Amino acid sequence: MTGAIKTFHELPEARQGSVPWRPRGEGRPGEVPLVGMVRNPRSHRNKGREAEDPAAAEVIVETTHKRKELAGVLDRFARQGIDFLAVDGGDGTVRDVLTSGAAIFGDNWPPLIVLPKGKTNALAADLGLPGDWNLAHAIEHARAGSFATRRSLVVADATHPEARVHGFLLGAGLFTRATSLGQSAHRLGAFNALAVAVTALWTLGQAVFAGRRNIWRRSTPMRLADEQGQPIAGEETERYLLLASTLENFPMGMKPFGSAREGLKLAVLDRARRKSLLRVPLIAVGRTPSDPEKLGFHWLSPGSFRFAIEDRFILDGEAFPPGDYWVFQGPELRLVAP
Repeated sequence: MTGAIKTFHELPEARQGSVPWRPRGEGRPGEVPLVGMVRNPRSHRNKGREAEDPAAAEVIVETTHKRKELAGVLDRFARQGIDFLAVDGGDGTVRDVLTSGAAIFGDNWPPLIVLPKGKTNALAADLGLPGDWNLAHAIEHARAGSFATRRSLVVADATHPEARVHGFLLGAGLFTRATSLGQSAHRLGAFNALAVAVTALWTLGQAVFAGRRNIWRRSTPMRLADEQGQPIAGEETERYLLLASTLENFPMGMKPFGSAREGLKLAVLDRARRKSLLRVPLIAVGRTPSDPEKLGFHWLSPGSFRFAIEDRFILDGEAFPPGDYWVFQGPELRLVAP
């Protein structure tokens, strides 16, 4: 079971906006809100369907077919003074909007409405969005002041910091191979939490029962360091699995970062020893071992970290090239949530 992952050949550089954003409805309570919607027609649940248009809001729908269109769309939204920015697509669409909008909105983003139409929708799971969540529900909750706060995870080229991408879930090593497997799960009809479960179980089975030279047991050349350049999570030059995220809740109640919830979190497994792999199901539900470093596990909550990797890494479902990167938190975002 393998599948293709879309791959970026380089990190994008965001374009500066023309004016600072200020909401049209500021200081005018009760006015019908203006919603700027970025719609991805290629997202799984958008194919063959029209955009939502609830009576409770004035909606400007911009259907984008290429990432390079997003900067112009978001700049127009800023000039029009939207009250809410809706993203009608999957996790990858959210990533592209945050990346393209970073130079336009800076630290002052409009409240975000996520309409999860992708195949996995990890951000929607984090926010606790129900299966029937739509724009009308979001407007209703926004009027009631129901918001969650998150910060994006930013990956910047260490040698060219202007090249950067914003997302929420970064993975490398085994995670990259498992993401290819996840594409196959989608083709078999597994989506959202079910896709996560199928992929996790298949990956774990491959890793536990494969031979030492099998691809599922292979580590990836990777170095981790803090802001001062000092190694973190040990001094290994190869790692089996790396996860980093600013999400707080994960599908099926999994707890890959142990008890840590807020902010930037990092989880690392050094080697694919069966003794360590057999502990993964317990760790996934929050039962961390008493001697994690002996088993090669590391959990950290760094303010930022640097990683140099010789293979692709995954950010919100798509692959990015090998390189030397800084990882840190982006601006505070307000997201409409139940």
